[in-house]
Amino acid sequence: MKLSVSFITLAVAAVASARTFTVKNSCSYTVWPAIYTQRNPNGTAAPSPDHATGWSANPSSQVQFSVPDNWTAGRIWGRTECNFGGSSGPNSCITGGCNGGLECSKTSGTGVPPASIAEFTLSGGGTTDNYDVSLKDGFNIPMRITNSVGCDQPTCSSDLNPNCPSPLIVKDSSGKIAGCKSACAANLDPDPNNSPNCCTGSHDKPATCPSSGVQYYNYFKKPCPATYAYAYDESSGALHYCAASKKADYTIEFCP
Repeated sequence: MKLSVSFITLAVAAVASARTFTVKNSCSYTVWPAIYTQRNPNGTAAPSPDHATGWSANPSSQVQFSVPDNWTAGRIWGRTECNFGGSSGPNSCITGGCNGGLECSKTSGTGVPPASIAEFTLSGGGTTDNYDVSLKDGFNIPMRITNSVGCDQPTCSSDLNPNCPSPLIVKDSSGKIAGCKSACAANLDPDPNNSPNCCTGSHDKPATCPSSGVQYYNYFKKPCPATYAYAYDESSGALHYCAASKKADYTIEFCP
């Protein structure tokens, strides 16, 4: 079959517009990475990476895949201590579990706190990539985002689990601390719909939800200053930018 010049041009453009993402496990233990792409406002599927939404990553392993240049509201995180033998629900993992089992549901597989999360909106606003390491839901694995073009590299390389404040602790079946929830995820407020920890209700704006009102904010922020530690943390430099024209490729590394 003879292909038209216009078809070939479109195909080349599609390949050129994709980015390469690498997910690397530098931990001494197995991690189960997961990917979630927020759906369009009308409920239809949005452009998403050409990779399974969940997989097993042995220590020192890595995978590469293509991500569309307009990937919006995407997230990548690691799950720990997973067993998918008898369940496809979020409780299959001690931290970061999702609906769907090994491969997270494309409609409701966002991950259960606590989880350290890499968040991306590529070509945000048409001129920049926006990305961050988020501890808004808490922490489970040290994480770093690097890139191929010299833009910011947000990192949380400290292990925040051993000294996690007691109200935030998540333990595994052996009693070991496996994760550290945020104050919001731990539901420390009497009313989660009107919460200074979650920035909801009368606290739903930056002016009415300062970091000073978020319990345990400094526990997460001080060792990992380049990360999101609560919903309105942009003013601290938690949100990072890279010119879209640079077409950066990104690496998400666990336990950097």
